[in-house]
Amino acid sequence: MINKNDKLATGIAILFELILISTAIANIASRQWKNLALSLLAIICLILPFIITHIANIKNIILPSTFKLITLLFIFSAQYLGEIKKFYNIFWWWDLSLHSICGSYAVIIALHLIPDIIRNKPQITKKRFTLFAAIIAFSFSTTLATLWEIFEFIGDYLFKTNMAQGGIQDTATDLLVEILAAFITSAIYYYGNSRK
Repeated sequence: MINKNDKLATGIAILFELILISTAIANIASRQWKNLALSLLAIICLILPFIITHIANIKNIILPSTFKLITLLFIFSAQYLGEIKKFYNIFWWWDLSLHSICGSYAVIIALHLIPDIIRNKPQITKKRFTLFAAIIAFSFSTTLATLWEIFEFIGDYLFKTNMAQGGIQDTATDLLVEILAAFITSAIYYYGNSRK
């Protein structure tokens, strides 16, 4: 069943793909090969939320209803606005805000996944299960943050981008911000659900 968020995500994906295809064509015309590589990478990445959702549906795994939409916005904001349009250089807070959003949203994704993967047995108390879920969600979020930093390193190494602008300082700051956002979101979940 297609919900309102799916239709919106599909429309936004088409719009973003058209913008990126136009940008790629302009990059070819102006011989900006670095931006062409970034445009092509972004075009491919925008397909990933749909593939992940399709696989989740086959496996009967429930993702948040906003998964595709938020993921598309994140990819476009990071790759097109951040790298191609240089928002990382224009706005000092751009990278940190994306990492904060990712840290919180990764916890939300994990909290949706946990009930499908781990069955709550009767002998496990609600408080204990909630604590376990918060820890797993926090770990999931920090793992995604680490994988994103590896992606930035590979992009910088292979495509000569400037995603990890300050080197180790940028990477460490990004990870700290994302871990803090994940911890706060996990703590809110735990304290909000352990008393019910």
